[in-house]
This record gives sequence, structure tokens and C-alpha cells, in this order.
Amino acid sequence: MAKSALLKSSLAKKYWMALTGLFLCLFLVGHLAGNLQLIFGDASAFNEYALFMTTNPAVKVLSYVTYISILFHAIDGIVLTIQNKKARPIGYAKNNAAANSSFSSRNMAILGTLLLVFIVTHMANFWAKMHFAQMPVQTVEITVEGQPDPVLIYKTVQEQAIPVSAVESGQLELKGTQFFQPGTNLKIADGYKDLHKITIEFFKNESTGLIATIAYVLAMVVLGFHLSHGFGSAFQSLGVNNPKYKGCIKGLSFLIAYVIPALFAIIPLYIHFIK
Repeated sequence: MAKSALLKSSLAKKYWMALTGLFLCLFLVGHLAGNLQLIFGDASAFNEYALFMTTNPAVKVLSYVTYISILFHAIDGIVLTIQNKKARPIGYAKNNAAANSSFSSRNMAILGTLLLVFIVTHMANFWAKMHFAQMPVQTVEITVEGQPDPVLIYKTVQEQAIPVSAVESGQLELKGTQFFQPGTNLKIADGYKDLHKITIEFFKNESTGLIATIAYVLAMVVLGFHLSHGFGSAFQSLGVNNPKYKGCIKGLSFLIAYVIPALFAIIPLYIHFIK
């Protein structure tokens, strides 16, 4: 009974809200590090990262923990919001909430709901395609220097003796053990799902790319507002608000709430307007 009461208490919900929120902040840092390869890396580096994130057993476990944390964080936030509204006295003569609290703190439920909608659409556009859709395969351009067979060509690209699934030179498709003259330019399918191509096309699409870019940037603005209150509030809920750590927490809060969302927002802007 004691355990049940503890789990149902507002205090326990605040602890869980804080812990899942901080875990999701760590996820954001890792996710950003991978996504920045869209700016500073090449297609192969980003596709290798995407393959690692979807096949590595340890990452898969962390992914499921992340999904559960998102759902728990969202549900916990809704329940806490309802409880707080029920607990508030009714009938103030004057209500000047803006003088006593920030915009973010007063609208955490709305900000969180908008972020949940963004996460669902974001996963539908990228995560679901990577896992379930028929994806294009990344190709690597090479020039034949001798007359190797397809397996040897493949070894030079990926260092694995796996037969080439498709090699194209103009309209010519190579299968089996055919040979090409030296100097022939070839495109070789290297086996990676080309999430890089999907992402670039999503934000550069002539009809929807600009809308997608603006929507993503706005979502990062919402994320920034949400984190500007949530990150510091998490430490307060956990009781880690000792004045000794105040400067460190304030610096981390600035990094998490402003720098990370800004870097996320720069990626689609770079793709749409520069890349």
C-alpha cells in the first residue's frame, strides 16, 4: 500500500518527470551529434550513423528506454497539470500570473503537447521510413583502374566481400562476373539505406521543403521554451538546487535550452538554403 501511494503521489510524479526529462536531454545531445553530420560530414558518415543507431543492440535498448521515457514524461505531465489545476483555489479577485512566473512555466502542458505532435510527425517522416519503408540504397562512384570483378570492386568500397547488388555505368547494369575497361566510371550500391538522401530531399523539396523547414525551426523554438523551464525545474524537483551548484546548473540550462535547439534548427536551414 505504501509503495502504491508513493507512486500515485504528486511528489513521485515530479521525481519521474524530472528523471525522464533529464534522460531525454541526454538523448537530445547524442541525437544532435549524429545529425550535425548533415552539415559537417558526408552521406556515408550520416548513413553509417543511421545504420548504427538502428542495428546496434545496446542502442536498440536505449531506443526503447527513450520511447518509454517520452510516453511516461508526456502522460506524467498531463496528470500533474490536471492535479495542479484541481488543487488551485478558485475565485481570485486579481490574477497576475505573468508577474509571478515565466511564460514557459505557465504553458508547459501546451509546449509539451506541441512537442509530442512534432515527435510523432518527425518519427513518421524519418524513423518509420528507416525501419519499414523501401529505402533508396546509397551509391558510391569509383573509376575502374584495372579489370576487377564486382566483388573486388565492392571490397575497395566497403572492405566486405559481399556481391554488388547493382552497378551502373550510364544505362548499363552489371550483374554476375562481367568486366569493364579501365577508366570506366561506375556507381556501386554499397548496401547502406540512404537516409541522407531522404533527409536532404525532405527539406529541399520544391513544394513542401520550405514549409517543412519552417515547421522544424518553430518546433525547436517550442523545445527551447520547454527546456528553459523544464531543465532547471528538474533539478529543483530532485532537490539538487544547492547554491553551490547554481552556477553550473545555470550554464547547463543555457546550453540545453538555447544552444542545442538552435543547432538543431540550423540543420534544416542549412539544407534548404545552402546545401
